[in-house]
Amino acid sequence: NRCTIAAAAELPVRHCLAALPGADLRTLRAVYSHPQGLSQCAEYIAAHGWQPCACSNTAVAAEMVSRSGDTGIAAIASRRAAALYGLTVLEDGVQTAANNRTRFICISKDLEIYPGSDKTSIMMVLNHKPGALSKVLTRLYVRGINVTKLESRPIPDRDFEFQFYFDLETSVYSPEFAQMLCDLEGLCQEFQYLGSYRE
Repeated sequence: NRCTIAAAAELPVRHCLAALPGADLRTLRAVYSHPQGLSQCAEYIAAHGWQPCACSNTAVAAEMVSRSGDTGIAAIASRRAAALYGLTVLEDGVQTAANNRTRFICISKDLEIYPGSDKTSIMMVLNHKPGALSKVLTRLYVRGINVTKLESRPIPDRDFEFQFYFDLETSVYSPEFAQMLCDLEGLCQEFQYLGSYRE
């Protein structure tokens, strides 16, 4: 029973540095956050010489700092998480990129395709041969399907083989998508439809 993507949204992310009341930037030793939050604020953290410490998410980091009683540590989290756990915002907007955004998806156990769903996500394991990815991209180009995202992930226990994740600007109902599926026959070992949605 696989889940499919039913909706997606990109939201702006603004990180702040939050600590217990009485904390001072000059005496902080370590900063806690989700690895992505730490990465998005890496320049700021490095400039102050603080130790980055990973947590499962930014809200957990804020809660941990709140319960610690230690004014020498801080969290990188949202303003809302800081307020929820009684932390003081020492600095706002500490992310490196001003246009920092995060994509969120809504998944469903049942296949849900809502009106206006003009993006489709798929996964493929391609034949392990030279030019395999190029052949797939050529088929997409020929069909006029725009690729808005392409990521690869290593396949566990298979040396130098990858799964490829594609976000396509097409409805699953479009004739171009149906033709593209026919084109892929013989080009990939595995194919998985991940969902169609509006973003």
